[in-house]
Amino acid sequence: MTTKARYRVGAAHSLFAFTAVIIFSLLACNLPASSTDSDPTKVAMQVQLTLQALQNATLAAQAAQAGQATQEVQPLPTYTLLPTYTPPQINTLAAPPAIPATPTQSLDERMKSAKILVFEDLCLSNLGPWVKDTLDMMGLNYKYDCDALGHFMGDLNSSTPWDLIIVAAERRDVVQGEFWDVIAPKVINDKTALIVEMWYLSDTANGRIMSLTAPCGIAFQAVRKDVDSIYTLDPKHPVFSTPNSGFSLIHYSPFWFDKGGDYIRLTSGSNAILLAGGHIKEKSSYGLIATCFDGRVIFQTFSNHDYRRSDIQMLWQNYITNTLQKHFEAVP
Repeated sequence: MTTKARYRVGAAHSLFAFTAVIIFSLLACNLPASSTDSDPTKVAMQVQLTLQALQNATLAAQAAQAGQATQEVQPLPTYTLLPTYTPPQINTLAAPPAIPATPTQSLDERMKSAKILVFEDLCLSNLGPWVKDTLDMMGLNYKYDCDALGHFMGDLNSSTPWDLIIVAAERRDVVQGEFWDVIAPKVINDKTALIVEMWYLSDTANGRIMSLTAPCGIAFQAVRKDVDSIYTLDPKHPVFSTPNSGFSLIHYSPFWFDKGGDYIRLTSGSNAILLAGGHIKEKSSYGLIATCFDGRVIFQTFSNHDYRRSDIQMLWQNYITNTLQKHFEAVP
C-alpha cells in the first residue's frame, strides 16, 4: 500500500470516530432528564441502529478508497516485441537448360580428316618412298605429288587450306627459290604445319628460304662432311616420345657419299629448339633437327636414307603427329 493510500484509510477511521462521538452526543441530548421516564429498550435499539449506520458508512468509505487506490496503481507497461524481419522471398528465374557442348574431335579424328600435301622426290627410287609408307602406316589421307614440281607448285597455289605440307627433298636441284615464297606465308600467316627434309641447305641458305629460316630462328652453320651417329638433345621431347619412343639415330648406313648433311645453329633471340645434333653437349649449334613456330615446323638437315628405315619411320610418325597437333592447337 502506498503512503497516499495509508493516509486515506487513516482519515476514514478518524472520520468514523468523530462521527460516532457526534451521534452519541446528540443521543445524549435527546435523552429525557429523568432516567425513570426513559425506556431502556428503546434507547438500546437507537444506539444499535446508529452504530450500524456508522459501520455501513465506514465500509462504504473504505470500499471507495480501495477503488481509488486500485485506479491509482497503474500496471507496468507491456512491451510488445516487434515481429522478426523476414526478407521478402525473391522469385528467381530457373536457369535455362545447359546447352550440350559440341563434342571435341580427338587428335586421331582430326588427323584422319587433315589435308596433307606431300612432295617426295625419291618416290620412284629403288630406295622406296619412306614418307609415303609412313603416312600409309598411319592410315592418313594425303595429296601425293611424288617428284612432280609443277603439280606441287599448283597445289601450293590452290585454294585448299593445307593443314600440313611435307617437303622430303634429297636431290639438290629441286625445291628451292619460288617454292619458299609460297610456303613461308602459309606457315607464318595461315599457321600451316611444315616438315622439311633437305640435306643441301648449304646450297640455298642465303636464298629465298631465308623468308622461312629467319623467322624460324635457325641458320646454316657448316657442312657436315660425313654421315655419323646423331645424338638426341632432349629425349623427353614429344618428337622422340609421342607416339613412338625407344628408337635412336645411332645406326647409319650412308647412301650419299659426298656429305652427311648440314649443321644448323640458333640465331640471336631465337625461340627454336635444337632436338638432335652432332654433339651431345651442344644445345644451340651443330644441330640436325630443329623445331620452331611453336612446334608446327620441323627442319631436318640430313638424309632419311642414310639411317635405318625402322628408326626413320618411327621418327617421321612422331614428326607428323606433333606438327599436326600444334597446328590444330593454333587453328581450332
